[in-house]
Amino acid sequence: MFRKALLGAVALTALFANAAHAENLKEFRIGLIGGENEADRLRNFQCLVDKLPSVLGVEKVSLFPAADYDGTIQGLLGGTLDYAELGASGYAKIYLENKDAVEPILTTVQTDGSTGYYSIMVAKADSGIKTLADLKGKKLGFADPDSTSGYLVPVTSLPKDLDGATVKDYFAETGFGGGHENLVLEVIKGTFDAGTTFGSGVGDWKDGYTSGNLAKMVEKGILDMDDLVEVWKSPLIPNGPIVVRTSLDADIKTKFKQFMIDLPTTDKECFSAIQGGDFTGFTEVTPEFYQPIIDARKAQIGS
Repeated sequence: MFRKALLGAVALTALFANAAHAENLKEFRIGLIGGENEADRLRNFQCLVDKLPSVLGVEKVSLFPAADYDGTIQGLLGGTLDYAELGASGYAKIYLENKDAVEPILTTVQTDGSTGYYSIMVAKADSGIKTLADLKGKKLGFADPDSTSGYLVPVTSLPKDLDGATVKDYFAETGFGGGHENLVLEVIKGTFDAGTTFGSGVGDWKDGYTSGNLAKMVEKGILDMDDLVEVWKSPLIPNGPIVVRTSLDADIKTKFKQFMIDLPTTDKECFSAIQGGDFTGFTEVTPEFYQPIIDARKAQIGS
């Protein structure tokens, strides 16, 4: 009698688990980090909404644009998103809070074969600011507190180029621009004397390089690179990861990963739209690839 009851309980538990599992697979939820105009983000990722249902065997694919980086980060930590593309610092934030919440599976490869990009500090071309020395005692803008290139790397790397001074001591004031795109616009408006954004560092300045925020703004016609000068460029930063929810069904993970790997060949226009520039493709990554950024974020939290 006890054995039958136990088997019945196990079977019932399995039934509920399978039902929950099946329910989970009806919708694939994509998180879109803030920092760019929402309409542009939705338009750029629409190709995935169109393509992924048949690839993954789900009823629909939904896009969830966040107002800032943290909105997407919290969605991934809470298990309400299945996939997102993050900066390395955003992934580090998740890892430090719950290393089992998401898995980094892929990152992009630049046109020169590198798997990194740069934090780029820009100022208005007619401001007279050309070097870090020209910025002493002035106002510096950052993109977002969870941005790798727009905050973490500048804060941790700049002191080496400021004769050991901290960012807080060197600049009269710092602030956040509300994402990369808006930050650059605020620099042009004069809200900040300079600001930190990102680019591949590969290709021509007039194009905003081959990829990154500057390139996307040039492509959209809202930025003329002649209006800016590059004041500082960081050491190479690991390209941000494509992450998936760790508890996502293994078959879905496999199908999604293969779809993304094939995308530069099967639909180059879609690949370029979601990545925001020119890349050669994807390469596989693990948490170890981001360990330097995880360490830097951990140290920054403790400082």
